[in-house]
Amino acid sequence: MKKIGIIVKPHKPEAKDILKKLVLWVESHHLEAVLDVDTANIVNKKSPYQKSQIFSQVDMIIVLGGDGTLLSVARLTINNGIPILGVNLGGLGFLTEVTLDELYPTLEKIINGEFIIDERMMLMTHIHRQGERLAQSPVLNDVVINHGVVARMIILDIYVNSQFVTSLRGDGLIISTPTGSTAYALSAGGPIIHPTVNAIILTPICPHTLTNRPIVIPDNVKIEVILRTEDEGVMVTFDGQVVFSLKKEDIIEVRTAETRVKLIRSPEKNYYEVLRKKLKWGER
Repeated sequence: MKKIGIIVKPHKPEAKDILKKLVLWVESHHLEAVLDVDTANIVNKKSPYQKSQIFSQVDMIIVLGGDGTLLSVARLTINNGIPILGVNLGGLGFLTEVTLDELYPTLEKIINGEFIIDERMMLMTHIHRQGERLAQSPVLNDVVINHGVVARMIILDIYVNSQFVTSLRGDGLIISTPTGSTAYALSAGGPIIHPTVNAIILTPICPHTLTNRPIVIPDNVKIEVILRTEDEGVMVTFDGQVVFSLKKEDIIEVRTAETRVKLIRSPEKNYYEVLRKKLKWGER
């Protein structure tokens, strides 16, 4: 390992001091710290690389921020397989599970080869309108179809491998990976799925028919959701960050992506420990 990329969530008051210390640590270990333009600006440095360009220059990426920051980075690494270390700067943080106190001991272990790579499945989504593909995006957490502004019921026809599943009436639908099962889907009543399980979760959002419940399906299927609602304002959101407006009869096609995201994990941590701490299991 020779080059380490660093991406920091902007507008964090403490980011400047944390980044300065991290860059000094990396350089003191005879490694090169590679920053994108936005991250370099935090410490008044210059960089020739946009965020999407540093992945071809480095051996690993350190993401300082929250799960949202890591999700945006994960979508960019889908084609090059660069491992990511997520460091939590606040918030719940299921993906950015390393704390600041744990950062440098964890990095020492990584340099010595004492780490585990978790490969997480992603979904690839395509939006079709009248036979034309309008948009596409990978996601690590979820694809959400809902009414963005007005709290109004929408109608979605759902197919799996061209087999009709149901006509869902409600606030919307969450299509998530096992990684995303602890995100929006969990709040909507969906199950927690271990991230190594090869599955996709369909979770209705406030269904009009109360018997419409979450369902877990294999990861090797094609999911098609057709919007049957006339109302404007229905949209699809990728990982809670990228938004695309929908029209009646638009088709949202979702499949498992061909490549996976690689997350670095310390061997001293495990998934159940993260769940227990983040969800405060066993506390009274």
